[in-house]
Amino acid sequence: MTRRLRFNGTGSGEGGCPAVHEDVESGEVIVHGPPLTDPGDLNQLRHLGEGEVAVVVPRELLTDWAPKDRTRQARIIDLDAFGMLFENFEHTAWRLETRRRYASDELTDTYGQFLRGEAPAWDLETPWARTIKEKTTGGAMVCRVRIIDTPPTDGQRYLTAHAEKNEALGESIRNLPRAQADTLRLPAEDFWLFDSRLVALLRFDGEDNLVDVELITEPAEVVRYAMIRDAAWHQAVPYREFTA
Repeated sequence: MTRRLRFNGTGSGEGGCPAVHEDVESGEVIVHGPPLTDPGDLNQLRHLGEGEVAVVVPRELLTDWAPKDRTRQARIIDLDAFGMLFENFEHTAWRLETRRRYASDELTDTYGQFLRGEAPAWDLETPWARTIKEKTTGGAMVCRVRIIDTPPTDGQRYLTAHAEKNEALGESIRNLPRAQADTLRLPAEDFWLFDSRLVALLRFDGEDNLVDVELITEPAEVVRYAMIRDAAWHQAVPYREFTA
């Protein structure tokens, strides 16, 4: 059976070798690189068995790129601490929204207004709104890609309308059909990526309530999420074009 491999990174300049891949099903790691050929070096390898080969990789390749999530201790923060991340980031906050429903949206007045066919009365003076407006006015970027089903759910339709408020606060919003997201093999994860160095992975319960957030700072994992960001942002469509 052919493995389903995910490219994790390379330690070379342009040739793509040596490199690390991960089997997304088993978690096994595959490393390829230039073979070790010097007889004196090979004679020092005590456990090299028949049919096995030795490859040479730089130490930083394994340090920076090898996946560590199998042994990593999750760092969980509550929603108050999560809110502080938006006050403290410096230049970029980027979000991938993959869910079909967010319970918190359904508790708002604007959600009811939208379902009744009314124009929602967006409040641009909430603490969240003021924080985001201050950031974007100061030159920071706040961006989102929202994955949309065909046909969209009520929650997704509401968020597409909510993009009007996001835009008023200086955010950049794009949409991506779920079929296209599946083709890109985007994960079914909701996350924020702050300053290309910190991932906030959002964790929901069975009723679609956001309960807490996992922080990820490992270089290899942060780069993986940055690759997801780049693929999604490149293929997604500005929300006004999408809704037209």
